Amino acid sequence: MGAAAKKLYISEADYLAWEDRAKEKHEYVAGEIFAMAGASERHNLIAGNVFFHLRQATHKHPCRVFMSDMKLRIVDQRSYYYPDVILVCDDRDNHPIYKTAPCFIAEVLSPSTATIDQREKWLAYQTIPGLHYYLLVDAERLYARLLTREEGGHWTEQILDRDDVVTIACDDLRIQLGLDDFYEDTGLLP
Repeated sequence: MGAAAKKLYISEADYLAWEDRAKEKHEYVAGEIFAMAGASERHNLIAGNVFFHLRQATHKHPCRVFMSDMKLRIVDQRSYYYPDVILVCDDRDNHPIYKTAPCFIAEVLSPSTATIDQREKWLAYQTIPGLHYYLLVDAERLYARLLTREEGGHWTEQILDRDDVVTIACDDLRIQLGLDDFYEDTGLLP
């Protein structure tokens, strides 16, 4: 019989110090480190489009938008992720290397990340008290799903059609987005 492989667990502080020096990005989940896969051109274009529209809306506004190099710390889960785009409107969320209180998170689904984004990350993200929107945009086909936290804390789901425009409302910021905004210049729009 072979010996079972021993998992190495590291502390959050050790992860942050190590990740600061690492050449590639790694996510951290309860003591374990996971290398991140590279992203396709279309994945980058979609993430960039979401960032662009949010950044335009936050220009000269206290809300801040970040792309995939900003870590998201899930305190209760002892986890750090790199969402594709996050929007933060809480001015107390000011740590220079991670954020903890976004009101909006967007993940671009690719074949290598879709299951994690739709299951593991979704379960973790739901524990963020101030999160109101979780947007999932598919990089392979015209498909976007918006999960919205309603009054009372329950979540609703909307699959966006081509003509749908959704309003993202974080504090006094209002942003309207649709599939055309996400998929501009990706080759997926007719």
